Amino acid sequence: MKRDSYFLIFILVLIGLSLWTILPTNSVRLGRNGFQLGLDLKGGTHLVYQADLSDKDPSKTDAEVMAAVKAKIERRANAYGVTEPIVETQGTDKIVVDLPGVKDVDAAISLIGQTALFEIREEHYDSSGNVINGTDGQPEWFIASALGTDGVTEKDLTGQFLTSASVVYDQTSGKPEVSFQWNTEGAKLFEEITTRDYGKPIAIFLDQTNIEIATVQAVISESGVITGLTLKDAQNLVIQLNSGSLDVPLNIVQRTDVDATLGADSLSKSVTAGAIGIGIVILFMVFYYGIPGAIAAAALLVYTSLVLAVYKLIPVTLTLPGIAGFIISVGMAVDANVLIFERLREELRAGRTLHRAVDEGFRRAWPSIRDSNISTFITCAILFWLGNTFGAFMVKGFALTLFIGVAVSMFSAVVITRTFISLLIGGGVIKGLSMQEVKKNV
Repeated sequence: MKRDSYFLIFILVLIGLSLWTILPTNSVRLGRNGFQLGLDLKGGTHLVYQADLSDKDPSKTDAEVMAAVKAKIERRANAYGVTEPIVETQGTDKIVVDLPGVKDVDAAISLIGQTALFEIREEHYDSSGNVINGTDGQPEWFIASALGTDGVTEKDLTGQFLTSASVVYDQTSGKPEVSFQWNTEGAKLFEEITTRDYGKPIAIFLDQTNIEIATVQAVISESGVITGLTLKDAQNLVIQLNSGSLDVPLNIVQRTDVDATLGADSLSKSVTAGAIGIGIVILFMVFYYGIPGAIAAAALLVYTSLVLAVYKLIPVTLTLPGIAGFIISVGMAVDANVLIFERLREELRAGRTLHRAVDEGFRRAWPSIRDSNISTFITCAILFWLGNTFGAFMVKGFALTLFIGVAVSMFSAVVITRTFISLLIGGGVIKGLSMQEVKKNV
């Protein structure tokens, strides 16, 4: 009895913490702001990029390049203001990007998938000081290079030497500009380049596109500015420069847009379906098992609050298949109670006392509960692996929510239900429970 009292205190604390975590549903708890919803519930865009690994640095493996690209895309998406973006690698050369709640989808795609190769270029001159033109009669721009700090190696001045970029405003015109800072190596290169190109034009290229041409009017080393941009373009350029250029070009091979209204409708229907399913299960348990069924129903409500708290804190991205996994786990939680109650009835039929029947019922039901749930865990692990391997992230969501739900259901059936029954029997609330009373609902 004393042990059960301790368990009851522990359960009540868990209930309080879980309710504090999930209510209200949009509350900020332990760094989490509401439940994380997938695209099919919140709306947004699902993108699949394919990397051209033929352009990668030969000294790096495919896995290293893809990991670097993934990290840079995550930084860009977060800096752009996407709420809880999901970036995952798929196979050896694909990256899946989910952008929930994005309004300007095309702008986000342009920002996130752009290579952002930043280069300083200069013109070439003949021995007479005349500009060397290309076949089209226009001046050609070449990547500017100079000797590095070692005084031996000549290096191209590209974005790899940038340390930071920020949006600033011209003090005279008030127009936005992008200020960028070089590291020590970049400052050395920039100083040498602006020295030899004093009074001549240099250009800034981004992904092979000329975004600005300026005449060098002073020798510059540590920093520079890019002018002639709108505020939005300046902000996007800063995000790209600060995240670094992507190691390889990316091409969109799949794009799926989900309307926010459709997502909200799916969420509403999912919540309704879940509530109806849980309600029907509770009514069945109370009708079929009477007092034990009511105890199981109470344990089921505790189970629901615990699972939702876990979903919010991990956090688990809830999708339609994920909610289906949760609803299935509710049924499996009740299934454990059914096994226990049927064992309890068999022990009472064998003539054991109520206290003894409860102990034996839980003990003998446990192997069946354990083995069935282990089988489910194995299935969930296989589904999660297949979903991750083949990019079926809806399958991953289903497997994850089902796994968590079943794990919590084992705790609910073995600890919560047993504690409630033991306390009610010890307190005399169901002192008169007998084999016939359990059988009358059969």
